[in-house]
Amino acid sequence: MILGLSACGVPGDRAGGLALSPEITQSEPAIAALRQAFMALGPEVDPEEAARAARVTYEQVAALRAAYEITDPPLIHNTKVNMSLKPRGLCWHWTVDLGARLEQERFETLEVHQAIANYNNLRLEHSTVILGARGAAMDAGIVRDPWRAGGRST
Repeated sequence: MILGLSACGVPGDRAGGLALSPEITQSEPAIAALRQAFMALGPEVDPEEAARAARVTYEQVAALRAAYEITDPPLIHNTKVNMSLKPRGLCWHWTVDLGARLEQERFETLEVHQAIANYNNLRLEHSTVILGARGAAMDAGIVRDPWRAGGRST
């Protein structure tokens, strides 16, 4: 029943991306690792853009975690959002808000995608952000999916 009320109930992240941490100062190694992952997308990726994308991703997720008042695991939080007990925090909220913040950076060598899996199945539909090298296929990018752990590192 919770799954039906909450949506975004798909199994683990197939891309196995880095988990996101709300404590930016404790996330420096993870930010550096994400920067390296962006750099590994191809030689055309600008090192400064990769560093900025990694930092902005972590900072925005921390800000969204606070704004969404995340205190529970994702499926419980979704239920609270759907019952109007919490303001936001469904997977598509994370996707739209994180994607919009990343788009503000106007990257020249990275591209921000907003992807939806299982679009026609409300119980399994899931949205996420993908960052990739500009012009590359979306599925070659790196999935940024803070919904899965409520913006916490795992």
